[in-house]
Amino acid sequence: MTKVSRFLLQVVIAGIAAAALVLAFFPELVRDNGRPVVELRQGNGSSFGPRTEGPVSYADAVDHAAPAVVNIHTRKTVTQQAHPFLEDPLFRRFFGDRFEPPPGQRTQTSLGSGVILSPQGYVLTNHHVIRDADEIEVMLADGRSLEAQVVGTDPDTDLAVLRIQPGSEDLPSITIGGSTGLRVGDVVLAIGNPFGVGQTVTQGIVSATGRSRLGINTYEDFIQTDAAINPGNSGGALINAYGELVGINTAIFTRSGGSHGIGFAIPVDLARDVMTQIIEQGQVVRGWLGIEVQEITPQLAESFGLRDRRGVLIAGVLRDSPAGQAGLRPGDIITHIGGDRVNDAQDALNFIARARPGEMLSMEGIRDGQKIEIRSQVGTRPARR
Repeated sequence: MTKVSRFLLQVVIAGIAAAALVLAFFPELVRDNGRPVVELRQGNGSSFGPRTEGPVSYADAVDHAAPAVVNIHTRKTVTQQAHPFLEDPLFRRFFGDRFEPPPGQRTQTSLGSGVILSPQGYVLTNHHVIRDADEIEVMLADGRSLEAQVVGTDPDTDLAVLRIQPGSEDLPSITIGGSTGLRVGDVVLAIGNPFGVGQTVTQGIVSATGRSRLGINTYEDFIQTDAAINPGNSGGALINAYGELVGINTAIFTRSGGSHGIGFAIPVDLARDVMTQIIEQGQVVRGWLGIEVQEITPQLAESFGLRDRRGVLIAGVLRDSPAGQAGLRPGDIITHIGGDRVNDAQDALNFIARARPGEMLSMEGIRDGQKIEIRSQVGTRPARR
């Protein structure tokens, strides 16, 4: 019996050891197949390389950029109109001109911000800040107040270029960074004059890039940020943590008129190109075909027998326009422009605008269920006032 007991004990020990090995190396063999196996990846804090500490303060970046951010005050004279009731013929028949007030004028003021981009005195701001202004006054961070003249505007991107009066010396200018390499999560700071309280700095991150189809401008490629932007910040600077300009603050998404953490800035790469064209050429030159496009809805896709909703429907073609001369017709569907896939109307507008006037632009699409290829000479987009 001693030998039998010893043998049974050895068998039990061996079985326990085997079961432990199976549990350790092949746990899925003993689990219920109906239950999922959770696999987790435990981090150790070094997944992205050596950890770098953020700065305790962004004061150096602000000191570098803030002197070039200016407050803009505009004035325009508005003629007061008589009440429409006073123009009623029946009223004038009985009372004549006895109630007609003398014509009067009043001065309307507004405020915004701007950025000095060149020691030559060129200031970049939003078009809506200086629109229809009779007088423009630029106040520098050092307290100086200088007059400015409009060099040119581009309403399609809501940008305007001003120049401070000749003879002004020692003008600070901002260092221009790049907006192409911006990443979601990058730290940014907004500098401007919110509500006219004076130069103010707010801090946040890049919430998104390439925002479009917002209905703010004709051409949209916004940087979205949660740095607080309020009325008066328009035209001010959006800088990175090194004090370099990466955007021009232009709009906020709000239901109350205050900041809700959703602000939009025009990328500096786009703003610099617009400014350069305005200064060197007197206007911004963009490609134009003379077509009106429409998004392809599910209903339109079904009626045209389309499996893919990407592309645009030609809703109208201007007579004697480049598109009309090339043979484009209402009802055509454009799927590619210049070899690039067209996803929506904004894509089509941007592809055409980037083409140089005079060059030939190839387009692919569908007409009456058949594929078509059309080449059109690009014209110059008429200026919008």
